[in-house]
Amino acid sequence: MTERKPPGMSFDTWIDHQITQARARGAFDDLEGTGRPLPRRDKEQSSYEWALEWAKRQQADPRDLLPPGMALRREREDLADVVRGLRSEAAVRELVEEFNARVEQHWRRPQDGPDAVPGLADVEALVRLWHATRPPPGPTEPVAPPAPPRSRWWRRGGR
Repeated sequence: MTERKPPGMSFDTWIDHQITQARARGAFDDLEGTGRPLPRRDKEQSSYEWALEWAKRQQADPRDLLPPGMALRREREDLADVVRGLRSEAAVRELVEEFNARVEQHWRRPQDGPDAVPGLADVEALVRLWHATRPPPGPTEPVAPPAPPRSRWWRRGGR
């Protein structure tokens, strides 16, 4: 837990004091980029541009930065691709119902500001798509008829 600022001490002095103590403890030793200058900025960046640049540096997907409503809309658009890879109709229905439950939960939360309102996914349409993208069933191998019952050796000669 951090220490509290003593009463009567200015914030600038308190921050400088904490930095001095951290240096004495060695908290800043062996940090990545030590001794190198900060990268130059050729232009002013908007917060959006900065966030995209940060996502690239962190090797993150910029779609992870979307607000919740837009992220749900994007996920609904991607459902068709996800559905094609599922193995059963039950898995398709479960996935879509779970998505729709998250959308309904999003609708119920209080909004901080304007937000994109995601719509529900159509379960039946996605199930039809899944059926349409299934490969045709392969030829079934004929089942060999059962072998005739063998007669017992002791019954062969007596009749």
